[in-house]
Amino acid sequence: MAPLLRRPVRLFIIVSSILVFYTLLNLRSARDPAANPKSAPRSNYVKSSFDWSTITEKNPVPASELRSLPKGAPRKLPAVQHRFRTDQSPAGKARRQVLADRRDEVRDAFVKSWKSYRRYAWMSDEVTPITGSTKDNFGGWAATLVDSLDSLWIMDLKDYFYEAVAATSRIDWSDTKETACNWFETTIRHQGGLLSAYDLSHEPALLRKAVELGDMLYMAFDTPTRMPPFWLDFDLAKTGRLRAGTRDPSASTTSSSLEFTRLAQLTGESKYYDAIDRITEMLDRTQNATRLPGMWPTFLDLRHFGFDLEEGFTLGALADSLYEMFPKTYALLGGLEPVYEKLYRAAMETIITHVLFRPKLPDHADVLVPGNVWVRDSGRIDLQPEAQHLACFVGGMFGLGGKLFNIPEHVQIGEKVTRGCVWAYEAMPSGIMPEICGFVPCTAEEACLWEAETFSDRHGRKLPKGFENARDPRYILRPEAIESVFYMYRITGKTEYQEMAWQMFQSIKKATETELAFSAIEDVTVDGEKTEKSDSMESFWLSETLKYFYLIFSPPDLISLDEYVFNTEAHPYKRP
Repeated sequence: MAPLLRRPVRLFIIVSSILVFYTLLNLRSARDPAANPKSAPRSNYVKSSFDWSTITEKNPVPASELRSLPKGAPRKLPAVQHRFRTDQSPAGKARRQVLADRRDEVRDAFVKSWKSYRRYAWMSDEVTPITGSTKDNFGGWAATLVDSLDSLWIMDLKDYFYEAVAATSRIDWSDTKETACNWFETTIRHQGGLLSAYDLSHEPALLRKAVELGDMLYMAFDTPTRMPPFWLDFDLAKTGRLRAGTRDPSASTTSSSLEFTRLAQLTGESKYYDAIDRITEMLDRTQNATRLPGMWPTFLDLRHFGFDLEEGFTLGALADSLYEMFPKTYALLGGLEPVYEKLYRAAMETIITHVLFRPKLPDHADVLVPGNVWVRDSGRIDLQPEAQHLACFVGGMFGLGGKLFNIPEHVQIGEKVTRGCVWAYEAMPSGIMPEICGFVPCTAEEACLWEAETFSDRHGRKLPKGFENARDPRYILRPEAIESVFYMYRITGKTEYQEMAWQMFQSIKKATETELAFSAIEDVTVDGEKTEKSDSMESFWLSETLKYFYLIFSPPDLISLDEYVFNTEAHPYKRP
């Protein structure tokens, strides 16, 4: 009888254990937003209606010549981030509370913008922040949604994140009114957003969508030179009739090494790495075959590779992200491909010599500004001393390269470039740097003395002392200045960069906020309360600008620069 008596006891113990297990599970779900059923993944992956991987290439790479990712264990690279220590004193605790409050204010700005997109423009590319209408500038593939996925995760907005993942899982890359897409923008915004969000969340549907899109973008390489064109024309791509351009912006072709490298790492598909490695090989082959050896011209002929005919060189629009990819791809590959260090060192040497200049300023600030260079037929090198907001990323690039390649003076240069952009912010009545502005450069032959008479206003606009012009006085919610401020804080540990960031954020908020969200403005040379808003809010406001503001006020182990590398759209990829 004893065994029979024990059976009810066993049954009671089993049932009780099950009840306790589910009680604990429910308690965890209540505490953890990621475990809550309201926030749990609800993505039902829907495959796109056209499978680009089924197309037969007209200009294929023979299987025997397909290049694979570098082999071997990742190298132990130098630390990028400052060694932060937690201050447990009352002052340290008070400081952390101040930073938490600032972080919350940035998060509130993000949520306000996201809610307006969600309400008025869901699944469109952009919402207009004044009229609450929609824009589809990037194929109609929900650019703001996909571009913002990792920001939602980083800011711990998990409910919005999983809702966005569910919507992303149903995007059909063949469902567009356009006949072509901007290959560069689609790569950095959509592909970058998918890969980064997958690295952070490990949501399988995101990687599946990234593979779909990656196969479409990969077809841009099916040209006789294996160089992608600026526009990915869908019909031409499907029939093998794409051709590389003869005067394409250099950044558009050369800035996608991170996306294709990361896709190769995640999928094991060599074709993605092969495609981008051939661009790197081309850059290595031509770096000293231009009018300004070390740099590449703003426009490239990718059919004939005659780069010595172009005379314009810049770190600004059309060429910017070409250069920042060198230290970043080196890090993503774990230091196993030395060509990226070689390209970086040679390019930076030329940039330091010919492109960076010190402007004459009334407070004698020792800062640097990236200008534009023109190399004439005679060989004469002319500096155009203009600053572009877009080129403010250069500070962070020098900082990152300086740490990865153990070049301390590059970190110092990075600080000077960053402070130059911050100076331009602080000097303007709105507290924001213009899209393009001009300075008078110091020359090697004279001391960098302030000469007030030099700065007459040539455009009928009253400008602060130090500016020669504000040729394009807009601010379109760009991230590049706060990007470098963020890098400099994480690299040096100097809290003054957090104070710069806070002042910048307050100025931007004051000058751009609307009832619905935040808008680009027409003129930063007026008081922030008097700005004319242009009813535009590009996806990088949520993907980049607010992300960098959020991270600079966050604990430094949140997306550490020793664990992640950011693409040019601020999408962090996991380093090996």
